[in-house]
Amino acid sequence: MQIRFAKVLAVTALGFAAATVQAQEKVKVGFLLPYSGTYAALGIAIENGFKLYVEETGGKLAGREIQYFKVDDESDPAKAIQNANRLVQRDQVDLLVGSVHSGVALAATKVAKDNDVTLIVPNAGAGAITGALCAPNVFRSSYSAWQTAYSMGRVAAQQGKKTAVTVTWKYAAGDEQVDAFRQGFEEGGGKVLRDLNLSFPNVEFQSILTEVASDRPEAVFAFFAGAGAVKFVQDFASAGLRESITLYGSGFLTDGTLEAQGESAQGLQTTLHYGDGLNTPRDNAFREAYSKAFKMLPDVYAVQGYDTAQMFEKGLEAVGGDAGKKDALREAMRAATIDSPRGAFSLSKAGNPVQDFYLREVKGNENKVIGIAVKALADPATGCRMN
Repeated sequence: MQIRFAKVLAVTALGFAAATVQAQEKVKVGFLLPYSGTYAALGIAIENGFKLYVEETGGKLAGREIQYFKVDDESDPAKAIQNANRLVQRDQVDLLVGSVHSGVALAATKVAKDNDVTLIVPNAGAGAITGALCAPNVFRSSYSAWQTAYSMGRVAAQQGKKTAVTVTWKYAAGDEQVDAFRQGFEEGGGKVLRDLNLSFPNVEFQSILTEVASDRPEAVFAFFAGAGAVKFVQDFASAGLRESITLYGSGFLTDGTLEAQGESAQGLQTTLHYGDGLNTPRDNAFREAYSKAFKMLPDVYAVQGYDTAQMFEKGLEAVGGDAGKKDALREAMRAATIDSPRGAFSLSKAGNPVQDFYLREVKGNENKVIGIAVKALADPATGCRMN
């Protein structure tokens, strides 16, 4: 009896020791984000938002301390698999967060699927991520390109525009934005006359703007972000086109760029899942905390980073902080409702947010919300076999 009792005590002690080790181990989070180049400010905002939420929960998620790893993806799809593997295979992260550029995010999706690592995409809108490449371990905390541009097409048609030209960089996200705008616009009775594009990250827009002037559309839909968005809006205004042509865009055209765009952006209307002036208790608290922590106003990228942390926490809570219980963690994430500064949202079966899209207008240095373009808009998740 004494020997048996001793064995029980030994097993119990080992169990407590294992639990203690698990409690002390940090959950590893890897940021695959741009920290240089056109999208650098966006990557920094995403990381800031994530870390702000963790600080608000006492520096832990579901009681687990977080260890951060980061790689500058340089917005370069050619380096994306190698960079993602540095975080997944070398650092063995529990959560991969990436990225801004759709080409990079598509590569990260492949790495995550091949290595069974949980991936949350905090910005890139490529439809395939939660479409044809959807998987139980793949999520998005932001939007699909289809959502942001389809809603703008709906608005342009509702405002009575009959003809439009689209302008974007020639890459996956740009192509999807243009196609989605066309769908929303032409469903409302409009007609896209022509699609104009240039290679990423080229910002020499003069020849493009000459073609726009020649086409004489009632509207132009543009998809650019970061430094490219600043240059396009300024050049469009300098060319005198705003006097006769209405410029529209998904919200990235004016989000995080207004101070640099200055007067040339005033009055521009865009659609996005976040904007200034929501004036809800949740958003007001977030904006105050972010401004205090980082000495700047938050933008949509900060919100997406913040909600990435919230989503992951929902999963960790369901498994008692044990990130190794991957299936249960992911099921809990997919079933969660996120109390976001943008407004509460759920996730589709494909892992994409189902959320309101706002119509915003530039006033000063803010994208003021002036209405809801489309309520509870869900991405069609074309090609996803999980639906």
